[in-house]
Amino acid sequence: MTAPIPRDIPDLPAVPGMPKLLSSPVPAAAVVAPARRPLAAAFRLLTALLAATGVTIACLQGDPSRALSHFTVQSNILLALALTLAARRAWTARRPLPAALTGATLLYVLVAGLVHHLLLADAAGPSSLTGGAATGWQSAADHILHTATPVAAVLDWLLLTAPGHLRLRQAAPWLLYPLAYLAFSLAHNEIFATGTAARPLYPFLDTARHGYRSVLGNALLLGLATYALATLLAALDHLRPDPTPRRPKTGFRLQPPVG
Repeated sequence: MTAPIPRDIPDLPAVPGMPKLLSSPVPAAAVVAPARRPLAAAFRLLTALLAATGVTIACLQGDPSRALSHFTVQSNILLALALTLAARRAWTARRPLPAALTGATLLYVLVAGLVHHLLLADAAGPSSLTGGAATGWQSAADHILHTATPVAAVLDWLLLTAPGHLRLRQAAPWLLYPLAYLAFSLAHNEIFATGTAARPLYPFLDTARHGYRSVLGNALLLGLATYALATLLAALDHLRPDPTPRRPKTGFRLQPPVG
């Protein structure tokens, strides 16, 4: 037998009300198709071709192994590869390259250009990319790799790249490549003596002439300047205006049900 149902059922407590649902923003990328950027793709591809042209001239006008050993040439090769990939992504409406990669390539070509114009512009043969007397083609390679490509890289960063992606914590890892290049340059000095055709690549890193103490002091100053430039780029990246086409912050918002 079942228990009898009581005649008086106590009233249930009243429901305080419908729970409020907070609006949930949905990223625009989830509902808005990414747009192609042909202008950015064309500019980046032209800059990559310019860097490749400068590297090719430097290699053809002298010893290719010496030309490829220069920080300037290596940084321009990295820039050409990065901009080629970035141009393809802009043309096919894909996500841009990681800011850590593009920021590093920008930093390296800027350092190469600044060192050339501030420290090596008035130096004689040792600062030449090819290791010989300056000619018309060699002068063209110098202007392309030390002036044109750094300026183009800065314009791409300022006019065609969304701001706010560079981070201060990226500055220290960016110094790993210059540090590795310093080790390579010191090893190069030990293998090739001063006065030969393969003399030290940069005069301020010539250990036979200045000694290790002075060379390491010069390297420390350049490292600190490079780190300061990296932090400056990261700070400016968060202060500059956004030059890219504006897109809606959200595709839609989930609202509480009506009724």
